[in-house]
Amino acid sequence: MSAYIIRRIGAGIVVLFVASFLTYLLVAESGDPLASLRANPHVTQATIAAARARLGLDHSLLDRYWIWLSHFVRGDFGKSTGGQAVEPELWQRLGVTMKMVIPATLIAAVVAIALGILGAVRQYKVDDNVSTALAYIFYATPVFVLGILLKDFFAIKVNNAAGHTILYTVGDNTPDFTGSTGARLLDDVQHAILPVLTLVLVTYAAWSRYQRASLLDVLNSDYVRFARAKGLSWRRVLLRHALRNALIPITTVIALDFATIIGGAVITEIVFGWEGMGQFLLGGLQGPLTPDVNTVQAWLVITAAIVVLFNLIADILYAVLDPRIRYG
Repeated sequence: MSAYIIRRIGAGIVVLFVASFLTYLLVAESGDPLASLRANPHVTQATIAAARARLGLDHSLLDRYWIWLSHFVRGDFGKSTGGQAVEPELWQRLGVTMKMVIPATLIAAVVAIALGILGAVRQYKVDDNVSTALAYIFYATPVFVLGILLKDFFAIKVNNAAGHTILYTVGDNTPDFTGSTGARLLDDVQHAILPVLTLVLVTYAAWSRYQRASLLDVLNSDYVRFARAKGLSWRRVLLRHALRNALIPITTVIALDFATIIGGAVITEIVFGWEGMGQFLLGGLQGPLTPDVNTVQAWLVITAAIVVLFNLIADILYAVLDPRIRYG
């Protein structure tokens, strides 16, 4: 297992390198950051040359990538086209997104596995049919529609019934909020409930279908029938034999989707006014004039690293869930 983990880490580093190189080429060639200066007849050539040097445009494209890479391996993400360091904003935005994504992923995983088991055990019963219908509804509903519905109907009704604000609809916290640690934590939770609920509803829907299908496949396998024929109780067969194998596919899906949720949370962040990784990427792609290379690169490397990490975690969990799996 140790040798396998080392190989996977090495392969992950190669993936990060290739992805960062291709993205750098695409973003760097997507526009001219000095176009507005060149179009202004009152801007001197000396000013343009100074701006060109400040942005590193006096180097070739490959040299600029090498400069970026040499700084990145030292933990320096460079500066945006506006001159601000990328790193402080990157970690701040990542922290904001994680406040939404981590609880949403954990809750969605628990709900999906529970409903998937229920659907497989009680196949085509009333509760299974209701669960399936709701899952398809949430899966087919666009994130922004679901978020707006939760804001306009659920949050407003709850706040009106309580006589004060319980569910906040904008931002990840109250600006300039002063209070105890517990009060600040409560404020964060109240701001997070709606966006987390939105992500849970759109995420669990697909995951529960994977879990249901996987468990049904295992329950119909020969070794489960043999275990029942030996006289083992249904509960023991389900929990000790069937469920462990049925969790393997959903483990892969959750591991892959976690990074996808981080990158795709931009819509949820826009709906609820959160300044997280999605908005960070969007700002980098739009830029004041052209896409901001260092900002986009920072987002890509962090997101790709999370993908590699969670794929590795999924592979390790395979061996835990199924002892027959061995990595050479």
